[in-house]
Amino acid sequence: MNATGPDRAITEEVSGLIERVTFHNEENGFCVLRVKVRGHRDDVTVLGSLPSVTAGEWLEAEGWWVRDKEHGLQFKTRLMKTVPPTTVEGIERYLGSGLVKGIGPVLAKKLVGRFGAEVLGVIENRVAELQSVDGIGPKRRQRIEQAWQEARQIREIMLFLHSHGVSTSRAVRIFKTYGEQAIEKVRSNPYVLAKDIYGIGFATADQIAQKIGIPRDSLDRARAGIDHVLLDATSDGHCALPLEKLKLTAVKLLEIPEGTIEQALSHMLTSGSLLLEEIDGDALIFLPHLRKAEESIAAKIKALAQAPMIYPPIDFEKAVTWCQQRTGKTLAPSQREALKTVLENRVVIITGGPGVGKTTLVNSILTILRAKKVKCLLCAPTGRAAKRLTETTGMEAKTIHRLLEIDPGTGRFTRNESNLLACGLMVVDETSMVDVLLMHSLVRAVPHRCGLVLVGDVNQLPSVGPGTVLHDLIESSIVPVVRLTEVFRQAANSRIITNAHRIRRGQMPDMTGADPGSDFHFVEREDPEKIAATLIKLVHERIPERFALNPIRDVQVLCPMNRGSLGVRELNTALQQVLNPAKPGQASVERFGWRFQIGDKVIQTENDYDKDVFNGDIGIVERIDSVEHEVTIRFDDRLVRYDFGELDEVALAYAITIHKSQGSEFPAVVIPVATQHYMLLQRNLIYTGITRGKRLLVLIGQRKALGIAVHNDRPQRRYSGLLTSLRRDR
Repeated sequence: MNATGPDRAITEEVSGLIERVTFHNEENGFCVLRVKVRGHRDDVTVLGSLPSVTAGEWLEAEGWWVRDKEHGLQFKTRLMKTVPPTTVEGIERYLGSGLVKGIGPVLAKKLVGRFGAEVLGVIENRVAELQSVDGIGPKRRQRIEQAWQEARQIREIMLFLHSHGVSTSRAVRIFKTYGEQAIEKVRSNPYVLAKDIYGIGFATADQIAQKIGIPRDSLDRARAGIDHVLLDATSDGHCALPLEKLKLTAVKLLEIPEGTIEQALSHMLTSGSLLLEEIDGDALIFLPHLRKAEESIAAKIKALAQAPMIYPPIDFEKAVTWCQQRTGKTLAPSQREALKTVLENRVVIITGGPGVGKTTLVNSILTILRAKKVKCLLCAPTGRAAKRLTETTGMEAKTIHRLLEIDPGTGRFTRNESNLLACGLMVVDETSMVDVLLMHSLVRAVPHRCGLVLVGDVNQLPSVGPGTVLHDLIESSIVPVVRLTEVFRQAANSRIITNAHRIRRGQMPDMTGADPGSDFHFVEREDPEKIAATLIKLVHERIPERFALNPIRDVQVLCPMNRGSLGVRELNTALQQVLNPAKPGQASVERFGWRFQIGDKVIQTENDYDKDVFNGDIGIVERIDSVEHEVTIRFDDRLVRYDFGELDEVALAYAITIHKSQGSEFPAVVIPVATQHYMLLQRNLIYTGITRGKRLLVLIGQRKALGIAVHNDRPQRRYSGLLTSLRRDR
């Protein structure tokens, strides 16, 4: 045996028992294994690629020996395959390694002790016999049987994906979505993956399609590509795309002639799977459900706005005097005018920045109308925003999803035009965050005899989802808009609030000689490495010491973007190392590019109706169970369990994007600003970030980058038809 390079003509074959899986990357299959190889006294390190691998399996590999400077002699494989173990020793390790939910090392030992080398056959074919083992009753036996079948099917999906050169990390999600029909479903139309499976993009689905022989210039591929371009545009906030832009993007994506794209488009328009409409001189292509949602919003808002008043008679002056005595808050002239507008109109928008008295106004509205026996419902788009609304009003506020009673099985709302909400007034807070689809679902369920008050700050970032609903409703002028601009005395003492208003007006924040007790600080650093180092020291040491804040629970880093040395990914890894370092022997799990440990702060990244957790919810990892393959996360007062394969729904949250922070407030906020974020340096972004801080706001970085953001008031245009629908036939 000689150590040689990979250019060696003759390869060797080795086989042996996999003692330990040192490393396995589910994205590309690369693994580092410790193997008990025949003819070798010590375990051998084997490097190669496998879709899935478990300790205890038998490995057969073909490759060559190399000597690594750091790790010594290793076997680098060209081909490798595994087969289930046949020895008692291998089977025990195989079963106890976490392959099957519910079977850990202790139970594996018991099972092998009872059935010996036959145990895998017993689980596969004679599962009832498991009940003869101490500690296994009917329920546990059933769970083991189910987990065994699930593990087998997931491994089959992994092998299928791997054979088509595709990452296997989403195998669990594919199985949970399609069940036993998974491989058949993907074979018949690989493009369903890009639509149905979170985290799988068009390129991955297209790769499988090419491998199974779908022609590059087929109309099916062209239609799937067009669908993808339009769906992808919704993540940039668009409800539609101009025809020419859509064609250019599809040609670039698919690398096929424009004629094929035009042919596919023609079919899709004829069949009604796409809509073409001219809006403001642009020929726009819509996904039909988005255009219908826009038209439905416009029709409902206009119908509500034009309907007669439904509130009982109110003597305004008496009501204001009584309300002020009741709440102990004197209304400013601007607030009195705003209150009068709300009580005299069916639909009203209240907008304004921080500290302008939106909360006092909303409380006054609720106090007066509830005294008149009007049933009021309160909602907001996120859990944190709803919780804050509850705290400020003393009334229960729900997320829009919970208010509309989501059906976890279908993802549809049970409240709609056939099952209306029971209320005389609906108050929606943080309306700037509400996208077209959510607003459509909400207004469908609002009864015709109901007032609607939409509260929000139109200068913040628009919704993450498609559309600019609040902006379009204000621009349309079809409903009264109350603009609160007066910053009240208490709020005027906060430099966070005064600087937020300066930024809103396009002025640089006042950064001159802030005293140590100030709530707003700018720490100037030019070099990105120094910005990162200062940020970590501030979060880890200086802020917790000076302000008596918990660095994990109370301090939130907000980033303009995900990538780069000052992006979410890099900063999360660095902050995790100092705020929650790995402890010897403590359980952890690595999935989807993150390492999760007990005590980690995490954020939900998509709506999960089954779990009743929503995009933007922040929690703490409480438990990791490697036998049950489960991570338990606490969100406020609720514990939620995640299968290891579902951890693509969460990410570390020591740092999150400013977009993800919408609707939330944090005791302390730290924001890095640098020209590496150039593409996203916009006024509404930095304004939104600054208004998330309650007690403390620290900007760290380059004055030039902050200046670019403050002076850039040209947010990207979002293609939509809502404003046109609102203005039509006024």
